[in-house]
Amino acid sequence: MPPRINTSLLKRLTEACAVSGDEGSVREIVLEQIKGHADDVQVDALGNVLATKLGKGKNRPRVLIAAHMDEVGFMIIYDDGDGLFRFDTVGGLDKRQLVGKPVWVGEDRIPGVIGAKPVHLTTSSERSRAISVDSLRIDVGPNNGGKVKVGDRATFATQFQRIGKSIRAKAIDDRIGVTTLIELIKHAPNNIDLLAAFTVQEEVGLRGARVAAYALDPDLAIALDSTPAMDLPTWDGEENIRYNTKLGLGPAIYVADGATLSDPGLIRHLRETAEAEGIPYQLRQPGGGGTDAGAIQRSREGIPVVSVSVPARYIHTAASIARIDDWRNTLSLLHSSLGTITSDLLT
Repeated sequence: MPPRINTSLLKRLTEACAVSGDEGSVREIVLEQIKGHADDVQVDALGNVLATKLGKGKNRPRVLIAAHMDEVGFMIIYDDGDGLFRFDTVGGLDKRQLVGKPVWVGEDRIPGVIGAKPVHLTTSSERSRAISVDSLRIDVGPNNGGKVKVGDRATFATQFQRIGKSIRAKAIDDRIGVTTLIELIKHAPNNIDLLAAFTVQEEVGLRGARVAAYALDPDLAIALDSTPAMDLPTWDGEENIRYNTKLGLGPAIYVADGATLSDPGLIRHLRETAEAEGIPYQLRQPGGGGTDAGAIQRSREGIPVVSVSVPARYIHTAASIARIDDWRNTLSLLHSSLGTITSDLLT
């Protein structure tokens, strides 16, 4: 029976708080979900979850699938008193869109808000300048001030919502990949040894992936992520020719990004599988950014890699939008592609 997307699991994962370096809440869900479905499960020194699902027969390729557990967010760095806290950003966040956003702080998810001087009290020169993080505070109120400490992580307090054909949530990057990888473990094909790496600290330098790839020593690897869909109209009304990816066109197969040149054989295998199975797909326009593939590729003697992502709008903000069908087709493409990988693909 082929795997199916699990929206209730994605809801749990996107609403978990797991900013880079503090991925424990997501790791707990992953370990719960894959228990009894893998032949070996380990948590390494950095906090990666490394799971192995062995296939059957001889000369099985060792295929690594990586999806990162962490999300962008904030770290508390100073207590100003009276429930006000200075913070720094963790990962690539746009400071312009932070003001007024509700947040959860720490393991107990203390509710707070990112505060700044209200527009009524600002001068015209202040309104013309970008707000610096130094001038912002996370306000949890005086009654909760004692429950927050320096070093605590904070994340956007965004609840998962199904909106017609779309889903809205924080941390779709990359909880949608984590959810997909869990389903692949539960429905792993027998022709390969599936090496699953739920990685940490991707958003701050692909750190977990480097360690995971070295430990698992795969023959090839696929990074499973979410990529920005820059598919909105341009500001001047002209045709958008730098869309990167578009919602509704299926999984995005990477040819190149800022960290990786994908393996041509793996690109070809994914495309041929999609066309044979009638699965829509798109090629992500080459450009900046990067996934765990960038670190995996450089591990050991070198590892052939490719990335496959679910497109989403507004990544690294308080809420992203993705299409259900893009996610479903990504899971179908990966499952079908894994089921037809042979050792010949490596030659």
